[in-house]
Amino acid sequence: MQLTLYTDYALRTLVFLACNPERLASIREIAEAYGISENHLIKIIHRLGQGGFIETIRGRNGGLRLGRPSEDIRLGDVVRYTEEELGLVVCMQTAKEKGSTCRLMPNCRLRSVLGTALSAFMSVLDQTTLADVVSSDEWQALHAPPITP
Repeated sequence: MQLTLYTDYALRTLVFLACNPERLASIREIAEAYGISENHLIKIIHRLGQGGFIETIRGRNGGLRLGRPSEDIRLGDVVRYTEEELGLVVCMQTAKEKGSTCRLMPNCRLRSVLGTALSAFMSVLDQTTLADVVSSDEWQALHAPPITP
């Protein structure tokens, strides 16, 4: 399974904000820290705000911060919220399930095994909070001066 860049950037944004809980951060700052397009990040920030994962403060002294403590943000919730489709194969994808052309349905054992694997993957993410993945090394890396060639 591979998560989309959208989800990757959403998780990175949350990690950045968790590393800086004492202040508001800007979209530009996050984009520069990870080498992400600001335009793409704006869409992600908007969606994370709609989901209550972050809070956006408008105005001259505005910025971004976590919408709730990092201990209360489960990675599984973020992944489910940002991924459009978690099905590992076409027949598992909800949007296409009604029109599935698989001749083995509904007795396919492969689908069952892949479903179990996906459940195990999500279970690990459900047991992991944002606070669990933010280390002092991450904080230091985000606050180190950029490396110039």
